[in-house]
Amino acid sequence: MGAGAGNGPVRVALIGSGRMGAFHGRTLATGLPQARLVAVADPAPGAAERLAGELGADRFYTDAAEAFADPEVDAVVIAAPARFHADLVVAAAAAGKAVFCEKPMATTLADADRAIEAARAAGVPLQVGFNRRFAPDWAAARALLDDGTVGSPRLLRSVTRDPGGFDPSRVPVDTIFLETLIHDFDTLMFLNPGAAPVEVYATADALVEPDWKDRGLRDTAVVMVKFDNGAVGVAEACFEASYGYDVRGEVFGSAGMATMGDGRTTGMAFSGAVGRVVDTARSDQALLAGAYVAELSAFADTVRAGTDAAVDGQDARAALAIALAAAQSARTGLPVRIAELSA
Repeated sequence: MGAGAGNGPVRVALIGSGRMGAFHGRTLATGLPQARLVAVADPAPGAAERLAGELGADRFYTDAAEAFADPEVDAVVIAAPARFHADLVVAAAAAGKAVFCEKPMATTLADADRAIEAARAAGVPLQVGFNRRFAPDWAAARALLDDGTVGSPRLLRSVTRDPGGFDPSRVPVDTIFLETLIHDFDTLMFLNPGAAPVEVYATADALVEPDWKDRGLRDTAVVMVKFDNGAVGVAEACFEASYGYDVRGEVFGSAGMATMGDGRTTGMAFSGAVGRVVDTARSDQALLAGAYVAELSAFADTVRAGTDAAVDGQDARAALAIALAAAQSARTGLPVRIAELSA
């Protein structure tokens, strides 16, 4: 590890200062005693300088390569647009920096393999931002799976419903699979430990923005995943939920069932003249704030201790394989065997 690892705080450069980058930057600057934000990089004029100033980072760059070359940086958090992720992982690893990369780590299996190999060759940890593994509900369910309380998984479910308000012109083709449902695909893997996906069937449509369907937009999807242990998982997503941001999960096994999430900001319910009302989260950052902090805390601990990442490049590749198979299935109307995917 570079200077600053070990017992001292991990010195981190943030790559990307958009919505999620700024959120991670605030966590690194104020929420983690074992990490310190020292630099921000973003190609947009003035963006890195503004965020670095707000968060008290020492340096800012318009070229991520400058952050990778900085000897005062031990690790990087990549929150740039998805199409740049694999190249940034490879470059950061080649510079000897520990890497945390937002999902998806790559958009093709070949690029995923390239990123994994770069981290392996450099001997640096590579963690990917599948935050639900760090949310209390999901972590508790996994503990019940690991100790046998749930028994053998039989049926699994994962749900993501965004609060809406998106600009359809800014949504690339297959975003619902590669950037939204990829969380759910990782969740299905997380809730079925040791199993491998073998076949995927998906259906998708433009139900929120039907006028954009002919331009390739799909904003609503359901995906079925068959696993080699016989379990079947279902993942569903929609880009608009009138009541807020909704993330849920379920694993039904031979000895019981665990359910996760209900979208509430607290456990409080108000009963009045109009009935019973609960407050629901309106964004991913509101609902999963603790999980976002926990994943970066785990990354910092990994860098300091020199241990393996809690959710690594192979995990990211497995979720990506399901996402690519789902996109292909939605286009063809046919099930897709994972083994038949080309890199």
